[in-house]
Amino acid sequence: MNEPDWKHLNAVPLPLQEFQLQLDQNSVDAKQLEEWRKIPVLYQLALEELKNKIKLIQTEWKLLDGFSPIEHIKTRIKEPHSIVEKVRRKGHEVTLDNILREIHDIAGMRVVCAFVKDIYRLMDHLHTREDIRILEVKDYIAHPKPNGYQSLHVIVEIPLILFEGTRWIKVEIQLRTLAMDFWASMEHILYYKFDKKVPEHVVNGLTEAARATYELDQKMLKLRGEILSLSEEQDAEESPSNQSEETSLKTLSLPADHATSRPQTC
Repeated sequence: MNEPDWKHLNAVPLPLQEFQLQLDQNSVDAKQLEEWRKIPVLYQLALEELKNKIKLIQTEWKLLDGFSPIEHIKTRIKEPHSIVEKVRRKGHEVTLDNILREIHDIAGMRVVCAFVKDIYRLMDHLHTREDIRILEVKDYIAHPKPNGYQSLHVIVEIPLILFEGTRWIKVEIQLRTLAMDFWASMEHILYYKFDKKVPEHVVNGLTEAARATYELDQKMLKLRGEILSLSEEQDAEESPSNQSEETSLKTLSLPADHATSRPQTC
């Protein structure tokens, strides 16, 4: 089978546009061609489904706790040339079957939370849902990469209800704190600047910054715990039961003549 003109495909706006495949019609049957064209549409729909689910969780948390630990959500569809390069790096021929089987991050979502604890809370919730299948988890928070990168990577499947039936589509979710996301963004910019050939002293600096990021997250988590503890103590002091006790004590402490006084009659 002739490969599509990926250079041309990469110029097509994604993710809302379909792949404009330049295939030899004589070598590809109509069903295969149609499947190729469905790829970006199906993955975009899966992202929208997942985003709606996460937004529902976000809203419910806000109603229950008064705030949402999810700061923001970003989505993207992997570019065609990146898909092809990744399939080849894995040692496979570029075919539709290999792409669907081997590439798990065609659709990607980044969920940024305020604290590390919130990341694992969200992860625990995802495990309980029947409308999300968790296929793989890589915990780079508990086990950071050598350069200091931290994030929780989760491969999930999202169901799409189509005319042809239910189709489960893979999406990669990256869960990070604000500090982790800032570090990862700066690292990406620097690697792009140096065309992935980053000087050793810059790599060392990034690793040190990653340690500082971890320490910042831990410090903010500790402060959060202290604030919540103080808030609980304040709520306990202002609770109705305490107010009732205070009222009772005031009554008991009234002067005897006032406490036993009777209305005067004319």
